Amino acid sequence: MRISRIAAYRVELPLHESTYKWSGGKSVTVFDSTIVRVETDAGLAGHGEVCPLGPFYLPAYAEGVRSGLRELGPHLIGEDPRQLAKLNRAMDAALKGHPYVKSGIDIACWDILGQAAGLPVCELLGGRYGEDVPLYRAISQEAPDAMAARIAGYRSEGYRRFQLKVGGDPDVDIERIRAAAAQLQTGDRLIADANTGWTQHEAVRVVRGVADIDVYIEQPCLSYEECLAVRRNCRHPFVLDECIDALDMLLRARADLACDVVNLKISKLGGLTKTRQARDLCVNAGIAMTLEDSWGGDIATAAIAHLAQSTPPELLFTTTDFNSYVTVSTADGAPQRRAGRMAASTRPGLGIEPRWDVLGDAVVDIRG
Repeated sequence: MRISRIAAYRVELPLHESTYKWSGGKSVTVFDSTIVRVETDAGLAGHGEVCPLGPFYLPAYAEGVRSGLRELGPHLIGEDPRQLAKLNRAMDAALKGHPYVKSGIDIACWDILGQAAGLPVCELLGGRYGEDVPLYRAISQEAPDAMAARIAGYRSEGYRRFQLKVGGDPDVDIERIRAAAAQLQTGDRLIADANTGWTQHEAVRVVRGVADIDVYIEQPCLSYEECLAVRRNCRHPFVLDECIDALDMLLRARADLACDVVNLKISKLGGLTKTRQARDLCVNAGIAMTLEDSWGGDIATAAIAHLAQSTPPELLFTTTDFNSYVTVSTADGAPQRRAGRMAASTRPGLGIEPRWDVLGDAVVDIRG
């Protein structure tokens, strides 16, 4: 079996809640997503999705996905999509860096592998645990009372983990955390996610200002070194996200005891293959994980679900259902939220079928 075609489709994903806001005044109203299709000479085709959270979040941007595919794609025609390790070596040799460009191809090839084997992707990633996995809900940055008020509504949808977008003025963020914590019930978990938005001294002020609150502190500062300094002045459970972008950083964080939870994003690491490597390292080290991606719709959510459901439950802190945030459905068969949880498909591969009436014509088309 050989890759005979790589195509990409651009789709806009508007939000149900109009705008998503986080640290530094950053916001998005419509996400620019790229659906990647990999076709083979055996008649099987797989799909992946890459949706950066705007060009100001990570070193990734939507048009960069498509430009990167035009550069990378020709080198992969004729490769066997089932040989994932070999394929990733070929991608890394053909294009240095830019892991997010490679992610959609890698996911699509896992989809093909699952179809060829007659197994869901989660079975190939290590085996299915349980019936479903727990979801968190991100709470877009607003005034403290407005953010706190959203918790009851999200809890009514089944969510029990709430990721509060902070990373602004430290005094206001202390109010946000306290107001949200006052709404929690037994079994709820609150994560204060600064998305790199605080300086080191601001982060220390915040963690001291909420010392009596049961809250997780996530990625307070931009650099790993700053986060580590805050960690050493913090009694709260600590989450690292943006600075964990490769296995070497994960190994460093483990050696430094820099976190209790790590957030692994599929496209940040370069696809399911490399995220599985990081996931398995965390399992062996006993580090809990949030498993997700930067953003996306139905296909990204399907990939997240398969990764999450093949992870031991005691080390899966939470995961997410991005397709419930957006108003456009790009594929049939994707996981759907039920009582704050979701389940990976039991069909072969990712278990999805793209909606071609939504995707339209290819904007990248590479053939052998």
